[in-house]
Amino acid sequence: MKLRGYALGILSAVSYGLIPIFILPIKQVHFSMDITLFYRFFFSALMVGGYLLYSRESFRINKKEAFILAVLGTCYALSSDFLFLGYDFLTAGIASTVLFIYPVIVALIMFFFYREKLSKLSVVSLLLAFAGVIVLCLKGKGLEINFAGLGIVMVSSLFYALYMVIVNKSNIKVSGFKLTFYSMLFTSMFFMTKAVMANESFAIPSTEIFISFLVFAFLTTVISSLCLVFAIKYIGSTPVAILGALEPVVAVIISVLIFHEKFTSNLLIGITLILFGVTLNVIGSQKKIGHV
Repeated sequence: MKLRGYALGILSAVSYGLIPIFILPIKQVHFSMDITLFYRFFFSALMVGGYLLYSRESFRINKKEAFILAVLGTCYALSSDFLFLGYDFLTAGIASTVLFIYPVIVALIMFFFYREKLSKLSVVSLLLAFAGVIVLCLKGKGLEINFAGLGIVMVSSLFYALYMVIVNKSNIKVSGFKLTFYSMLFTSMFFMTKAVMANESFAIPSTEIFISFLVFAFLTTVISSLCLVFAIKYIGSTPVAILGALEPVVAVIISVLIFHEKFTSNLLIGITLILFGVTLNVIGSQKKIGHV
């Protein structure tokens, strides 16, 4: 079971790291990002909903759960929106790596708003993560990065961290599958509303793009989410969170091999510092839970 759990954790991280393969070509042909993300999450909701029907699980939720799930969907949508906007300013590898500091932001939110103590390990992890971000900004003798892009992706990371905190603190009593279904449904509604307000067409231009949307939804959202649910069930959240470090690594490899991003020493050092910092943070959090 443990081996299966680790395999599913790796598959979840790798599938999520494949996002640049689908998003960057769509951005290059200037296809609407709101329409793209609407179909990504709408098709994902349909697929997960199909599984709920198959497993005969009820779709019923009460008003409180509906409100919390709508907030979760909005946080997830805003995180996706800002990340893909960040791709206009930063390479996919750097953007995906900066996004990955969300566990550190979770620790800061818990410290400032819930008065949870920061352990020495957590403080070290914070310093390492931010040092990694600074190294990613270094080019030659100075700071040569688009700070607007860096800020945008940091906002994306903040909304993903808020998503994690709300899931943790709301004590919502729904299964992982139902939570995933409604999160995806509300996220798709967010992008549908944006597209309608911008008067964009929902027509899919070709069968090729339709298939691309289906594969995009299935690989980067459904597979990633469902593998995550089962991996946590088999091996727990801490090992899965550490395996999540593969997400930016896969994104960087794709950016270098497919989209010809330069693999510099700064990129290597920055990624290493951030991944090491986040891993320390996750281990520190688990130790703290163990002492409660």
